[in-house]
Amino acid sequence: MLNTNKLNHFRWQWGDRYDGWRVRKVDPVFRVIPYILRTRMDAQNFFEEKVPIDHIETFIKKHKEDIPDLSIMHVIMAATVRLISQRPHLNRFVVWNKIFARNHINFSIAIKRSLTDSGEETLIKPYFQPENTLQDVVRITREVQMANQQQGAQNASDTISKILGKLPDWLMRVVAWTLLWTDKVGILPKFIHEASPWHCSVFLTNIGSIGVESIYHHLYEFGTCSNFVAMGKKSRYHAYNKEGEMIAHKQIRLKFVLDERICDGFYYAASLRLMTKYLLNPEILLTPPEKVVKDEGVR
Repeated sequence: MLNTNKLNHFRWQWGDRYDGWRVRKVDPVFRVIPYILRTRMDAQNFFEEKVPIDHIETFIKKHKEDIPDLSIMHVIMAATVRLISQRPHLNRFVVWNKIFARNHINFSIAIKRSLTDSGEETLIKPYFQPENTLQDVVRITREVQMANQQQGAQNASDTISKILGKLPDWLMRVVAWTLLWTDKVGILPKFIHEASPWHCSVFLTNIGSIGVESIYHHLYEFGTCSNFVAMGKKSRYHAYNKEGEMIAHKQIRLKFVLDERICDGFYYAASLRLMTKYLLNPEILLTPPEKVVKDEGVR
C-alpha cells in the first residue's frame, strides 16, 4: 500500500503532495517547460533499446533453484528499480505545471488471468524499495500477481472500473472531470490513487509473452506516470565473433515512451547506459546498492 512504502528521505512541506515532494531546486528552463508543454502528450519522447538476452537466459537457468519463477521481465524490473535508486529524476512527475519527486517506487503491470481472447485482464501495482534486490522483486511481484491471477478474483482497480462502467454518460463526464481536477490539485482520494494504474513510477507491459513485438505506447494525461516501457517477443540476430564466425543470438526490444519534462536528454542517456550495464551484468542485482541517491531538487 502507498502509506507503507514511502521513501522517507524528506520532511513534508507546504506545496508537497501525499504521493510526492515538490521539486523546488530546478534549472530555470525546466521551471518554464511545463507551462509550454502542458500535457504529457506534448512532451512524449520515444526510443528503442535492443537487449541481448543469451546471458540473461543463462543467468536464469543458473538461479532457477534459489530464485523460483525468475524471468526476463523480473530482471528488467529489478534493473529499473536499481536504476531509479541511482537516478532519482526518473521517478519524477509533472502535475499542474509543477514537477514532483515521487515518494515511492511502483510499477503498473497488465496481466491476463487466462491466455485466451475472452480471458479477463487486470492490472497489478507492486511497490518496491530502492534497496530491493532481484530476489525481492521476484518475491513481491509473485505475491501480488498470485493474489490477482485467479479467474474471478477482484482487486480495487477492477471494482472501481465496474462501478464507473455502470454510470450513465452525463454522470460519467462529471465523475471523470472531478477525478482529473482533484488529481491536479493533489486531493484525489487515496483509495482511488492506490487502485489507479495511471499513478505509478513505470507502466510496464510484457506483450512479448503473447508473441507480439514491442510497441510505443502513449502516456496518460490522468495520473502521474512519466515512463512507459513495452517488452517485445524474443527474436534472433546475427553477429560476428572474434574468430570472424557468424553467430546467432537472441534479443528482445524494449520501447520507451518518456516525459521529457522531468529531466534532460543527457540525464536520460546516462540512465540508459546504466540500465544497459545492469542488464548485461544481472549479478549486480543480487545484492543491494551500496547507496541510494536522493533527488537533490527536493529541499
